[in-house]
Amino acid sequence: MRFYLLLILSLVCLKPAFADMEADPLLSKIMIDKLEISEADEGNPLAWEAEAWLGKDLNKLWLKTEGELLKGETEEAELQLLYSRAISPYWDLQLGWRGDMQPTPNRNWAAISLKGLAPYFFEVDASFFIGQSGSTAARLSAEYEMLFTQRLILSPEIEMNFYGKDDPELGIESGLSDISTGLRLRYEIRREFAPYIGINWLKQYMTDGDIQDTQLVIGVRAWF
Repeated sequence: MRFYLLLILSLVCLKPAFADMEADPLLSKIMIDKLEISEADEGNPLAWEAEAWLGKDLNKLWLKTEGELLKGETEEAELQLLYSRAISPYWDLQLGWRGDMQPTPNRNWAAISLKGLAPYFFEVDASFFIGQSGSTAARLSAEYEMLFTQRLILSPEIEMNFYGKDDPELGIESGLSDISTGLRLRYEIRREFAPYIGINWLKQYMTDGDIQDTQLVIGVRAWF
């Protein structure tokens, strides 16, 4: 009888240890935040913005990509590979690499980002980049979700890019390089799949003249 009592006590003592292991499993997610076609003066470009992560509660490996296709040609393409560490319940610190594949010439950057949920439920991603020859850049993006119903959601957003010095080969001026704002209305057929319509405004400050455009967009948002 004493043997069985000791066995039961041992199992009870071991259970919290196994529970702790199961409480922090290895998880993953793929998020296609934007996959959209827009109506622009030069055609109907296809733009994408997506990210994926793999890891546990505190430590994750992140992959981010965004870009644009026009008439079958890649006009813009960016890839980021980041290590992410949770530093508070709502904020992650991310370190890694950013590569600008298009337009050419290619650019490589060391990246540091702060990503999380600000007060009043604004999703914020603030990044700083260090490139070759002492070049620097920064990016700030913010998004907010307004729920009309549990399925119908309006998302205003803004993104700004800054550069520390001119890049004549890419036509980039120092200071504020571009700013874009958008308003997208999506309907979640399922939580994982939501088509949307919206409007996007973009202004670029280039060495050979500013570019401004307003586009109607239609697309889909999905995650797995």
